Amino acid sequence: MSDIARLAGVSVSAVSRALRGKPDIGEETRKRIVELAQSLNYTVNVSAQNLRLKQNNTVAVVVPPMNNLREQLTEPFFISLISSLANTLTDRGYEMLLLRIDADTANFADLYYTGRAIGLIYTGQWLPHDRLNELAMARVPMALWGEQRPRQMYCTVGTDNKHGGKIATEHLFAQGAKRIAIIGDFGTVELENRLAGYRQAHAERGVAADPALLINTKFHTAHIERDMQALIDSGAPFDGVFACSDLAAITVINTLIRNGRAVPDDVLVVGYDDIELASYFRPALSTVRQPMEEAGNVLVESLLAQVAGGRPEPRQLTTELIVRESTRRTA
Repeated sequence: MSDIARLAGVSVSAVSRALRGKPDIGEETRKRIVELAQSLNYTVNVSAQNLRLKQNNTVAVVVPPMNNLREQLTEPFFISLISSLANTLTDRGYEMLLLRIDADTANFADLYYTGRAIGLIYTGQWLPHDRLNELAMARVPMALWGEQRPRQMYCTVGTDNKHGGKIATEHLFAQGAKRIAIIGDFGTVELENRLAGYRQAHAERGVAADPALLINTKFHTAHIERDMQALIDSGAPFDGVFACSDLAAITVINTLIRNGRAVPDDVLVVGYDDIELASYFRPALSTVRQPMEEAGNVLVESLLAQVAGGRPEPRQLTTELIVRESTRRTA
């Protein structure tokens, strides 16, 4: 802008007013300034302008900082959540800044304090609980996808994963399964609770959950295939599998079929999430549906309420069991 001002023989403020169409600049001067700006390929630095005017419409959506980031972000669950957030923010006139932050070294509030974003939405529960409470006490606007934790001061939006794990396991029992395996990465709060629901369903039925049927593995196809194959090779009997994600369930089914076991006639399988592929896969996948479109809406609502000075309560959305071919025996 200073280059344009020097070439046009006017002040920088005059250039600014001319490019913003202010009426206090003569038409001839405005035309000269605009032509110079076009010849220099001048564009407005929106971030700098926002900082100067103390206006912003950007929301930062922060994705997992894990070593398996590629797999996490290519999972349909993450794609659905990010897409829902993008649609909701666009509909409300906001822009989305998608980025990864290293949980070990980053100052999580820098994006907010530097004015790059009006607030932050985290797509999972992979951040230190105490650090999040500190940010909440500092009134940093943020919303987190996940379950509520004890002594939590920040806003979460999520589902009841314990209930989801319970209804998935109860459904397998109701369809005739007697020995049910569970497979997932139980190092996260959500999956710990799905495991707790699996155990609760066993306890209420008066059945002991066999530790040999608990498969704690990473959510990578290669790991799931390897550990599912190990269960089959062990000879431990099972006639049902609760896979804690739909992609895990699909991998389980493919592994079973390669070993000559039919789904659902030999083994019943239920997944979690209800990704779009679940209904097109064969056999179509029974699963616990998480409401991703609603999740994006509520996360954005919760964040914008904080931007406006409010303190919204954590929200728990409803899950439901979707029954398809993978748990319907033909005989």
